[in-house]
Amino acid sequence: MNAELQLAKRKMLREHLRRRGIHDRRVLQAIQDTPRERFVLPEAEEQAYADTALGIDCGQTISQPYIVALMTEALNLTGSEKVLEIGTGSGYQTALLAALAARVVSIERHAELSAQAGRRLAELGCSNVRLEIGDGTRGWPEEAPYDRILVTAAAEACPPALLEQLAEGGVLLMPVGGPGDQDLVRWEKRGGKLERQSLGGCRFVPLVGDLPAGK
Repeated sequence: MNAELQLAKRKMLREHLRRRGIHDRRVLQAIQDTPRERFVLPEAEEQAYADTALGIDCGQTISQPYIVALMTEALNLTGSEKVLEIGTGSGYQTALLAALAARVVSIERHAELSAQAGRRLAELGCSNVRLEIGDGTRGWPEEAPYDRILVTAAAEACPPALLEQLAEGGVLLMPVGGPGDQDLVRWEKRGGKLERQSLGGCRFVPLVGDLPAGK
């Protein structure tokens, strides 16, 4: 990493994460250790640590660092969990999950993105990740239940299959809403019931697949 990127990363950690309330030491360390510039398009490398979403291939995006950190922190990972990620994208969020959890299963509908992410994760030595290509709205029943489920695309309602694959005591995080009005929602399963909490507004690309209607 060159000097300018090092300065940009330190600024991101200080101003865009810690000052905005991200305090989980494990999350901050994972972000510190993960080279975000490896997960953006070559022409966007200088912007890798700016607090903004950036376009990647297949018309998708890599979310802004603050949102990534907020979502990761909200999962309350301790290192023992099995995590299902819907929307591999660039693989950046996947790399953070791999550093913080025991196992990650990540589904991506674009084969090209999954292949790119696989190469990046292999180069970084992420050996606890399983990448699959498919319809993320159906989850991945083969390894269910999951202690944590993270959805990195928005829909009007959470796909029932994902809620079914969430383990007792587990947490599911997903942006809910249409293109112009989305809410980052956290569900926790307790006693077979789902407790819902809003974490604030957000903006994600739409989730594509077998989706339920309504909220």
